[in-house]
Amino acid sequence: MSNMTTIEAKAFVPSRDFGLSKRFYQDLGFDLAWSSEDLACFRQGNASFLLQNFYVSEHADNFMMHLLVEDVEAWWGHVQAQGLPAKYGVKVEPPADRPWGLRDFVIIDPTGVLWRIGQDSSAA
Repeated sequence: MSNMTTIEAKAFVPSRDFGLSKRFYQDLGFDLAWSSEDLACFRQGNASFLLQNFYVSEHADNFMMHLLVEDVEAWWGHVQAQGLPAKYGVKVEPPADRPWGLRDFVIIDPTGVLWRIGQDSSAA
């Protein structure tokens, strides 16, 4: 039998303005693990993604990410405390219970990438 154990999967998230996007994700609560001219790795707990210095509107306009967290209200409070909507001109929607069993909120990054940050409704 072969070993099909996975280690991790990372999305390559586009950015229209690489520097602005790096600052946004750090303010959102991610740690910048490393960065080059074309790529940056962000981490938060067990989650990570790669931010690209690359943008094609047809791809970015339909790009979505989902982050499952332990405490969605803590994340929402952080977004509000950091003033991310005003600081970066991004759209947010407050936390709500969803019919698919999550309580989440929406934040759209400066490039237009839609993030759903939420937790299992039974834990909320």
